[in-house]
Amino acid sequence: MEKINKNQADLLLILILALLIGIGVSFLFSASYHHAEKLGKPSLYFVIKQSIWIIIGLVIAFFISHISLDVLKKAVPWILLTGFILSILTFFPVIGEPISGARRWIFIFGQSFQPSEFAKFAIVCYLAYILSRKKEKNDDPVTNVLPPLIVVFIFVVIIYLQNDFSTAFFIFFIALAIFFIANVRAIYFILIGAIIFPVGIVLLFTKVYWVKKLMVFIKPELDPSGTGWQITQAHAALTRGGFLGKGLGNGVKKLGALPEAHSDFIFAVIGEEAGLFGILFIIALFVCFCYRGYLIAWKSEDPFKYYLSFGITSIIFFQAIVNMAVVAGLIPATGMPLPFFSLGGSSVLMTLIMTGILINISRGITEKNWGYR
Repeated sequence: MEKINKNQADLLLILILALLIGIGVSFLFSASYHHAEKLGKPSLYFVIKQSIWIIIGLVIAFFISHISLDVLKKAVPWILLTGFILSILTFFPVIGEPISGARRWIFIFGQSFQPSEFAKFAIVCYLAYILSRKKEKNDDPVTNVLPPLIVVFIFVVIIYLQNDFSTAFFIFFIALAIFFIANVRAIYFILIGAIIFPVGIVLLFTKVYWVKKLMVFIKPELDPSGTGWQITQAHAALTRGGFLGKGLGNGVKKLGALPEAHSDFIFAVIGEEAGLFGILFIIALFVCFCYRGYLIAWKSEDPFKYYLSFGITSIIFFQAIVNMAVVAGLIPATGMPLPFFSLGGSSVLMTLIMTGILINISRGITEKNWGYR
């Protein structure tokens, strides 16, 4: 293993990370203790589970932030292969058991893991690697655009077959964003859009589950005891919070009225307990995270680091935006967690690992390149 660059890591990014983790755990406890007690578990049950994953993620992130990224670069084919194998395992009996009609998880030694979280990371690593090899030829559709696009399609199809349409679409969106910054010609995006858009509409309407979600999003009263109830209660929680909120731990919607309060809809708990002020502060943290991440990408002289840091930042930031938009009722429910906040071991683990890589890339930026340091 090569000796690491001794430049200082981006301390502001590390501070933002620490704030997101600390605030996230605090709100997770507030949102989950009642649910844990209902299940006959200690009030800290879900927080302890999440904290174990956070500790593991931080240890791995610390290690990754100190190694040469050439090690990661050489491991990209294995990362992609691992992502493919994990995604396929969801279709195997015993290992991959369906939950609520979706095959998104694998179960090993009593622990669950969501392969699509690793797949997002694998796709970004692969695209950063393959597009940086012949950066000057990224307008060649046959040799440089079509092969990686086929790989992306394979993952998108697999995840779609897991009945996870939103994550499949999200991965495709992130992939297109990386192709865009890699200077792939606009005509190819038009051609891809002309093919994918009608296909996506057809695939969307072949799933009764998603058609129902879309209809309930338009008219929540169509499912007053299911998804419509979730949307209504999320809005009520956000409204009840007012400007300053009811105070940490003082929310009432999480006590049974709001389903998935500790998971996909934890942002509603934040709104009720921290109010508009708290919501704006959380959004500001994610915006700052996005700014630092894209700045690191912009300042990176190596194309691989540029594409990789751009992709990682996009995954974390836009996933947060999508989750908030769902809770606010701006888009249909997607099942995407709020990074650093929602309960989910595989999500927080991969988020921390990706942030560790982002911190590593920031070490390669000299004082001169930062410009204002």
